[in-house]
Order: sequence, then structure tokens, then C-alpha cells
Amino acid sequence: MRDSEQPDWKCGEVAGEFEIKGPMLQAPMQSLSGGWQTRVKLSALLLHEPNLLLLDEPTNFLDLRTQLLLEQFLKSFQEACLIVSHDRAFLNATCDSTLDLSNGELTLFPGKADEFLEYQRELQEHDQRSNASIAAKRKQLQEFIDRNKARASTATRAKSKSKMLERLELKEIAGEQSNATIRAPQVEPRQGPAVRCRDLSIGYPERGIATGIGLEIDHGTRAAIVGDNGQGKTTLLRTLVGSLPTLAGDVRWGHGCELGTYAQHVYTSLPENKTVLEFLEYEAIPGTKNQTILDTAGAMLFRGNAVNKKIKVLSGGERARLCMASLLLGKANILILDEPGNHLDVETVEALADALIDYRGTVIFTSHDRHFLKRVATSYIEVRDGKVTQYRGDYDAYMYMVQKELDDTEATRHPNAAPKKSASKPVAVASGKPPANDERALRKQINNLEKSIAKLDQQRKETHEQLMNATDTQSALKLHNELEKISGELEAAEMRWAELQEQLESS
Repeated sequence: MRDSEQPDWKCGEVAGEFEIKGPMLQAPMQSLSGGWQTRVKLSALLLHEPNLLLLDEPTNFLDLRTQLLLEQFLKSFQEACLIVSHDRAFLNATCDSTLDLSNGELTLFPGKADEFLEYQRELQEHDQRSNASIAAKRKQLQEFIDRNKARASTATRAKSKSKMLERLELKEIAGEQSNATIRAPQVEPRQGPAVRCRDLSIGYPERGIATGIGLEIDHGTRAAIVGDNGQGKTTLLRTLVGSLPTLAGDVRWGHGCELGTYAQHVYTSLPENKTVLEFLEYEAIPGTKNQTILDTAGAMLFRGNAVNKKIKVLSGGERARLCMASLLLGKANILILDEPGNHLDVETVEALADALIDYRGTVIFTSHDRHFLKRVATSYIEVRDGKVTQYRGDYDAYMYMVQKELDDTEATRHPNAAPKKSASKPVAVASGKPPANDERALRKQINNLEKSIAKLDQQRKETHEQLMNATDTQSALKLHNELEKISGELEAAEMRWAELQEQLESS
């Protein structure tokens, strides 16, 4: 009310859009977790009724439900918005154009972030092929010049070729210098449970967080601990590694488990007087090549003379990256990671995801980055309302459950509003279903759909190629919109095909 000068009913209405209601409206701001404080700030922004929003990393430290609420708000926001973010899932959900700032240049692309990254990748591949062709031509010309420049009869031709050689220049390929290479620890795969929890209670002497926890995580699993801010994800991680005592029950790790931990209480207590390189050499598996250590340090942004920095002069973010580098060089077959992407750029997060997917050990981690979660996790453990629930389904199944809860809450608050379609659940194309026993009709529909899918796929490829070759923004935007339409039709047709196939198999 003080910030916006709006009446209490209006403030309560807007706060309700972000699930801030009841006693929480009267609570002191400092009593709220970071995620809920962000919801209050977003509500305050809305109450000013702005026509331009400037959001700098708005999803940092936001839990999944708050991210989805923010997405819903931005999708319905009718005015302009400029967002700076490393969260690809959030950008793809909210933005229809992409601004890329790199190598001193700002480039506008009329499409979503993933489409821009694909365009950028294809452009780099084209430039690499072009450079290879130019390099071969340069070599051919140089060989001709070397053979003929000394002879009077061919010196003129050699001079002409020399001028041609000068005009052949290799293209500078943007983005090549930022590629990070990360190698996961080399461990032997193991079988059976890595950790078991029975009747576990976690929390602090003055306040319990969750009780009656029963968990079993198998070797080779990549388990993501998820849940809203303040629910106890980090508390569960700390209890699993033993840095926080249990309130009841026990945690039992399997035989031969070697834990490597990446968490704030670890990377704030590194040896102060060692250099970055000395620390990594000490933590690395004996016999690790020096170049491997330097490559891992470089991937974590310790390049050149930075490896000679003393740990005592490193910032919090640098210490976090150093701790991650030491884990990657070690021999742990269990990695416990608390928000591993917080201090890394987007390329390094991608490289870390690749490394964890290749890792043959077990990973238990927390993250607010949905793109990272979807790529890495093979199971989900939710901490919520004093309970811990283990989900064996994939990311889309978990996302659908969360989105459905938000939609149900929205329907309760606005009973007369039109129901929203859940983004994560496949929606079939409207079409009359044939009788379950009519196999012939099913096969005919499937055959027709396969022809449509092939046609749409070809149209998409042709339109995509035209977009890549577009020379002006207006035509590129038109082609982009056309590509979006074709892609939507193709996705709907593929979903319908999958639905009919399922009917055919069960008939």
C-alpha cells in the first residue's frame, strides 16, 4: 500500500495473483523467504501499472511454482518487457524475440532463445565449412606461388595468385572462445541402493522441517530435490551428508560410497593459503595430467594467471567454482550438489549438464534451472509441507502435476474464468474417436496422419532454411511466424498420431 498508494482491496487482489493471502498479508517482510519476498516485489510492480518492465535475472533463487506464476503473469502482460536471464526455459516461455549481446555487438533475432541458439549453431557450422574451404584454397595458392615465383616465365602468374591469396581471409567465428570442456569423475558403476532413509526426521532443535521420511536412491540415479523456497531442500541435503544431525531415524549409505559435496558450507571453508592450482592438484586423483587440471580450471573460469590466485582473495562465486572444479577432478562416486549452476555462465552450465549425464556415479542435487533439471534428473524428490515424496516419473510428469495445482488454485479463485490448458500435458487434436474395436478405421487415420506429418515436416524444414537465409528483419519475422504455425500443427498431429497408436495397441 505504501509503495503503490493503492487501496488495501486492490493490493490484496494483486497479491492474490501470486498466492500471497490470509495471514501472510500481515506478516513482516523479513519473515518471508527469498522466493516469497520476490512475489511481493512483483505484486508491487503490477500495482504501478507500468507499460515497460525491465527484469534483470528475475528467476534467480525462485522456486518452481513462483517461476510458473511469474510466467503466467508475463504471458498475460499486454505491455513491453525486456528480460535479462540465463534461464532458457523461462525465456522460451515468455519472450518472442531475442537480443544477443556478445563480442561487442547487439543482435536482434525475431524468435525465441532456443531458435536463436540453433540459428547461431548453424551459422557457426556454415562459417567453419567456409573457413575450411578458404584454408584449402589458400594452401593451393601458396603452393603455386612457391613453385612459380622464382621462374621468369611464371612470375607474373605467381604475383597474380599472391594478390588473390591476400584477398582470401578466414571468417572470425563468434562464440568459439566461450566453449567450456568439463570431464566428469571417472568411477566404476555400482548396483543396488546408494542410500536408504527410514523414519527420518530433519530440521533443527528448535524447529522440525519434515518427518517420517522414507527414501531409497539407487546407484546411477540422478535425483533432483525440488520444492518451494523455505521448504527444506538444503536441510535434507545437509542431513544426507551428515553436516546436520538427524532429529530421528537414520541415513545409511551403501558400502564403498565416496561422497563429494558442493554446498555453501563447504566452499566457504577452503584452505586460505593455497593457490587455485595447488588446491586442485591436491584434490585431483593421483596421476591426473597437469593439462587436465588446467582444462578443468579453465572451464570454471580460472584461466591464465588466475590459477595462481590465493584462495583467501577469491570471491564467494570464485570459491564456489573452485569447489566444483575439485569435485570434477576427484574420485567421488556420489556427488551432492546444492544449486550447482548458480555461479556459472550458460555455456558452463550446459557443459556441466553434459558431464553429469556421462557420469557413471550417483548425483543428488537441487536446482531452480528447469532446463538443467530436465536434462540431468532421472527422478525427483519433493520436499513440501513437512513431507518428502519420491517421484519415479520424468520431468514433464512432475511439471504437469505442479501446473495442475496452480490451475486448480486459479480456478478456485476465479470460478467463472475459462479453464487454462496445462502446458505440460499432451492435448489431442479435436477429432472424433473411432470405436475401440474398429481397427481398420484406426489404421486409416494413422496412415493419413503419417502423410500429413511428413508434409508438415518438409514444410518446416523449407521454411526454416528460408529463415536462415533471410536478409531483412521484416521477412525474417514473417517467416518466423509461419514456422511457429507449422511447428504447432506438426506437434498437434504427432500427439494425435501417438494417441491413435496407443488406442490401436490396446484394442
